[in-house]
Amino acid sequence: MRHSLPIAPQFYVTAPQPCPYLEGRMERKLFTSLQGDYAERLNNSLSKQGFRRSQNVLYRPSCADCSACFSARIRVEDFSLSRSQKRTLRKNRALRRDATSPWATEEQYALFRTYLDSRHADGGMADMDIFEFAAMIEETPIRSRVVEYSTREGGQKSLHAVCLTDVLDDGLSMVYSFYDPGLTSASLGTYVILDHIEIAREAGLPYVYLGYWVPGSTKMDYKAKFSALEVYVAGDWRSLESPEAFSVDTHPLSTDPIAEQVAQISLPDTRPTR
Repeated sequence: MRHSLPIAPQFYVTAPQPCPYLEGRMERKLFTSLQGDYAERLNNSLSKQGFRRSQNVLYRPSCADCSACFSARIRVEDFSLSRSQKRTLRKNRALRRDATSPWATEEQYALFRTYLDSRHADGGMADMDIFEFAAMIEETPIRSRVVEYSTREGGQKSLHAVCLTDVLDDGLSMVYSFYDPGLTSASLGTYVILDHIEIAREAGLPYVYLGYWVPGSTKMDYKAKFSALEVYVAGDWRSLESPEAFSVDTHPLSTDPIAEQVAQISLPDTRPTR
């Protein structure tokens, strides 16, 4: 099914498939291709409207009878550390951060496989080979970085965490991160987010985009533990004051038809810049 605006890009809808976050539900995505001379502007604009990037595609949930997925971002200026987050920073003081161009390595893939086999063995990426992994990292038409976290001992580098990160005009978008699942007490997933907040602060960027928060999903509970969190609801970013107020039980009529959703999307000026 295709739905289009008076000007490019074209928007499409995926076929329904089982939801990876809420058991017994079906997910569907609205998506468009990310390419051409204005890819950067399109990514910036649609990221502010709840879209996420996956290689050369921008997408957001558009389920027929559920609206439980909320795009989430942290306001960097207002963020404050919790006691447990302060402990996480102390535990990982030895980690070294290296930000590089989006280039995949065998070391990254080995860590990626270990992470998937431990945490997401039945997920959509479970069968991803090294070539597909390289495509995930390297196929980006916009300004992206691979942020590695490692330790050094005796001249040897040990990679512990990696994050593929997009640099937007108003923040950092954490496209995908993975880490050593054996270091449970280090809370590496939390640490990578905390460090991205610091990177954004140093760069003068107001937001860190975390992807989707799904109330009722244990996989996504950790995002609600960050202060100064905003979620995208009905076309606006709102502070997440009370996670308990968000219900996963939604009525089918609470979701706008696809054509209306597309018509409400604000697109950037696609005329060539001089």
